[in-house]
Amino acid sequence: MSEDVQTAPAANKGWKINVTQPSLPEAYRSMKVPKKGSWFRKFLAFVGPGYLVAVGYMDPGNWATDIAGGSMFGYTLLSVILISNLMAMLLQALSGKLGIVTGKDLAQACRDHFSKPVAIGLWILCELAIAACDLAEVIGSAIALKLLFGIPLIYGVIITAFDVLLILLLQNKGFRYIESLVIVLIMTIGGCFIAEMILSKPDVLGIAKGFVPSTEIVTNPYMLYIAIGILGATVMPHNLYLHSSIVQTRQFDQTALGKRQAIRFATWDSSIALFFALFINAAILILSAATFHRAGMTEVAEISDAYQMLTPLLGTAAGSILFGVALLASGQNSTLTGTLAGQIVMEGFLNIRMPGWIRRLVTRLIAIIPAVIVTAVAGESGTTQLLILSQVILSLQLSFAVIPLVMFTSDKKKMGEFANKSWLKILAWVVAVIIAGLNIYLLYQTFFQ
Repeated sequence: MSEDVQTAPAANKGWKINVTQPSLPEAYRSMKVPKKGSWFRKFLAFVGPGYLVAVGYMDPGNWATDIAGGSMFGYTLLSVILISNLMAMLLQALSGKLGIVTGKDLAQACRDHFSKPVAIGLWILCELAIAACDLAEVIGSAIALKLLFGIPLIYGVIITAFDVLLILLLQNKGFRYIESLVIVLIMTIGGCFIAEMILSKPDVLGIAKGFVPSTEIVTNPYMLYIAIGILGATVMPHNLYLHSSIVQTRQFDQTALGKRQAIRFATWDSSIALFFALFINAAILILSAATFHRAGMTEVAEISDAYQMLTPLLGTAAGSILFGVALLASGQNSTLTGTLAGQIVMEGFLNIRMPGWIRRLVTRLIAIIPAVIVTAVAGESGTTQLLILSQVILSLQLSFAVIPLVMFTSDKKKMGEFANKSWLKILAWVVAVIIAGLNIYLLYQTFFQ
């Protein structure tokens, strides 16, 4: 066993003895971390994985839920976006810590800890979540292609199957190329929405009030449905698997000091990146509230309708164009990270490796088939409902990733001195219980009310 694959004995006692090839072996410990120099120079070496994770928090599925929430309820659901992002920062920090300390990603950790039937069940649930996320990417990219270039929706859905070629090219060039492209696309989305915010002139006081939680979010069934959709679109279950793997692309020292430093820098990286995701999610909802809700258009949930209405409401075509460009960038960005998450989950749970292009085509077909059927039968309104439903599916699956993550990072046999402190353990379990409780309530409201 090579030195790179070993983990510290103190943080390895709770696992089965199982020599496993790391996920994404072509990128494993491929990026050097300077041993000397300022802390900022070392931090820069860790910048990247957090932005790949943040992509999932601003994918087209977020757009559908944020537009619906903003048009119907104004700024009220901003508090849900804020709370969801705070939860995300905590959970992604734990995910990064798990990968750094144990040398295992979350999928591998689940396979080694649970019985085979449980591990297979968790794998199936995670694959459903990835398919739901991929569905949002497919539909979002297809809508953007139609809005910007007039390509029919069904053709746009089919075109998205071929983005696998871009992913393969980037993976062959090196992991830093993927990270760099993702950061550029995030900056593009952010720049578009800064311009949109200037054009829409939102109510600053209304925004401030929106960040304060309201009891109406829980008492209003449809508001709760949209709120849990936002939660599902924000805290992405497969991102927990993704982050625990890609933090291992850095060549940090395999000592207690080296791991402690890596945890700190990886946490900064993901938290700063998720702050950008918070801004973009909030900006989508604010734009919807400032234009549609303020104009009395409380039922705008269609991304394409939002695109068409922005020009007359903002008084310039730039509003619609910026919206479309940001949507296309969002869809393509999510494609990159969805591919990586799919590979990591399959390799981790099943301990098998499939060529990336086959894996991508399989997940794309799973997403494309329902998207084509719904588009052909129900048109664009059907695709929007499918987008929102996909985010609710993500939210329902979330607990099956969060609970194992909290369990593992709180276990001293597995994590050694890096196990969660008492206050962090309590906070993490509170988040896990809130997520599970909201989902149970959603199911009750959906099927028994």
